Amino acid sequence: MSGAVSAGPRVLLLVPARTYRATDFLLAATRMGLDLLIGSDGALPLGGHPVIPVNPGDPDRSASVVTARCGSVSAVVAADTPMLELAAAVSARLGLPHNPVEAVRNAADKARQRQRWAADGIPQPRFEIVYGASDETTRRAAESVGFPCVVKAVSLSASQGVLRADDPAAAVIAASRIRQVLTAAGRPDDEPVLIEEYLPGPEISIDGFVTDDGLAVTAVFDKPGAPDGPTFEETLLVTPSRLPGPVLASAVATAGQAARALGLIRGPVHAELRIDGRGTQPRPAMLELAARSIGGLCSRALRFPGGQTLEEFILASALGQPASAASHAPDQAAGVYMLPVPRAGVLRAVEGRDSAAAVPGITGLTITIPVGQPVRPLPDGDRYLGFIFAAADTRHEVEHALMTARDQLRVTIQ
Repeated sequence: MSGAVSAGPRVLLLVPARTYRATDFLLAATRMGLDLLIGSDGALPLGGHPVIPVNPGDPDRSASVVTARCGSVSAVVAADTPMLELAAAVSARLGLPHNPVEAVRNAADKARQRQRWAADGIPQPRFEIVYGASDETTRRAAESVGFPCVVKAVSLSASQGVLRADDPAAAVIAASRIRQVLTAAGRPDDEPVLIEEYLPGPEISIDGFVTDDGLAVTAVFDKPGAPDGPTFEETLLVTPSRLPGPVLASAVATAGQAARALGLIRGPVHAELRIDGRGTQPRPAMLELAARSIGGLCSRALRFPGGQTLEEFILASALGQPASAASHAPDQAAGVYMLPVPRAGVLRAVEGRDSAAAVPGITGLTITIPVGQPVRPLPDGDRYLGFIFAAADTRHEVEHALMTARDQLRVTIQ
């Protein structure tokens, strides 16, 4: 695919100060021979590329600054969630194909998602949106949804600010705890909290590109052993999915409909679904959808025919290459284990890395939090300790390799 890109097209890459994704996008741009210009709100090691200071919290003003300084570019790409709205605003000013800004806002707000999906009849959990901090309002909303329920922050991601509640008192406590998380994250005091039905069943994630023809899938990850609560940290992701073909096709169609219902018309999406098996037939139901690809370093688990990376697909799609190329399955079974933070404190050591990396099938291991840094578990924290990657002939071998490697690690937190 790299050879299909015209020589040296200029791309504006918007990189937030805190992201796992910068390095992988920079490497992809280098492999593709792109003339890269960076917009960022922080000092990052960005490979010597020109950097335009931006403020994603003020997208209109930043869009004016960027368009005045960047000159002619062929595409604008957001490396991660905080830059999505700014990328849409800059693209609009430059006359480049883009998602509507309102659609990006819809995808960034779990309450908006629920309302849009309800209006379009997209399968999803029952839900209530709670405004204000009244315990009685929270209690009534949770009782309306039913128990168990899930209490969520509407603006956070990566399972931050998400708790299960099994009765009215627990729902009130969960909502209070999540509002503390929101305050610590600098969110507005009047931000609502979402309370939704807990759906049992296997959970999957779908990555792909929204196109005129629907959703072009890049990968479907199963989540073996996804927790039932009280927190919902993601750990093990394995592709390809073991779901039966008809159920998988229904899940992909549901994700595509959900993206369109939010107003998204192009570019990468990452959808989270549960397969609700309580009826006569398994029913995919939407949990969340983001207008970006899979987060963290998880894209490193994927390698496509020809050795292309997911970041190369994203850049090529932004440059107008058909996203249908992304529907090719990865070369082999693959997976990633995201190392959760087990408790609060200061990270002092992660031992056993050499032994973990030597496990057959392991293709990489990256610890992403430096020793000496304070760490917090979910629902308060927003980071993983690191990522382990594996590839093999079968998904069973991938799961075994990842779990074996995980068991070699010894984490010390004081």
